[in-house]
Amino acid sequence: MPEQPPRPNDQPRWLTPAELETWQQFALMLHKLPIALEAQLQQDADLSYVEYYVLAGLADQPGHRMRMSDLAVLANAELSRLSHMISRLERRGFVRREPDPTNGRYTHAILTEAGYARLVEAAPGHVARVRDLVVDVLDPAELDSLRTAAEKISERIDRWEQQNCRRTDTAPQLPQRNATPR
Repeated sequence: MPEQPPRPNDQPRWLTPAELETWQQFALMLHKLPIALEAQLQQDADLSYVEYYVLAGLADQPGHRMRMSDLAVLANAELSRLSHMISRLERRGFVRREPDPTNGRYTHAILTEAGYARLVEAAPGHVARVRDLVVDVLDPAELDSLRTAAEKISERIDRWEQQNCRRTDTAPQLPQRNATPR
């Protein structure tokens, strides 16, 4: 049974001291982790975290191509912001755009050979940083708990967005696992 959101006249359910400490630590991690991953990618690969994620998302797709609108959902970015980023990646030779052959109203972003090469070059350092900051500091049970918690939180956010009609597109989904380096 889905939990009902609070109504305006309901008394707030304040966080207990333990819940508050957990929330604060989680919020701090949410702030610090992307900054640390971004710093490594900028230094080692001259890519932002979002650029890397977009290149990896394209690499996971058949033909290394994806509709811009779907890629915006995957990158959790407004289409206009993604379009500017794709323009920067195009200037660097990492992606190109083409009209969708099945529906000319859409545009595909396509990972180029140079873009794939940059992703392959960047992946070992990125994976090492992810391992150093997250995977290796947790034992297998903690890692499993982290995955389970992240899934539950993401599902709750998705339900909230669907109930409140906040988005007209679908929620970002992790690409299917294949041989693409992460």
